Amino acid sequence: MHDAPSVSYPVGRSRNADRLLSIIWACGACCAAAACYRLDDPDWRIGLLALSVVGAGAAAWRSTLRRTAFTELSFDGRHWSLADSAGLRAGVKVALDFQSSLLLCLTEARRMRRWVWLDRSTLPERWQDLRRAVYSRAPLAGPVAESRQPAASGSHHPLS
Repeated sequence: MHDAPSVSYPVGRSRNADRLLSIIWACGACCAAAACYRLDDPDWRIGLLALSVVGAGAAAWRSTLRRTAFTELSFDGRHWSLADSAGLRAGVKVALDFQSSLLLCLTEARRMRRWVWLDRSTLPERWQDLRRAVYSRAPLAGPVAESRQPAASGSHHPLS
């Protein structure tokens, strides 16, 4: 098996993520409207439901207007890192894969998780390299790798 290529990919605003957020909000608003229609007695629950729909819509709208600074996600063949993280190594896990968009969870030492959307349209010529790198297993190094290597022929197990 070949190692995954080294790759850098820009991370920033995702139109696909904005669309998905809008669709989820619209589905929730429709369900809330159906629930209000089904309630026989208009009471405080309708007001609370309407307030939650409006609040979620306002938060989603504000999120789409907020400008996100672009940064760079890099894989050097062994480790992931973000350009704005001062060289800290990050663990990467794919949360959602829509083929043309990826939602990744990045975990850095002593930091909160970061969730980032990556879109093929941002840099199509590097998309396949990025996908290969995300789904590859980085080579093991250090004591864990040494303990997983098979014993050399002729060596004896201490308990045998």
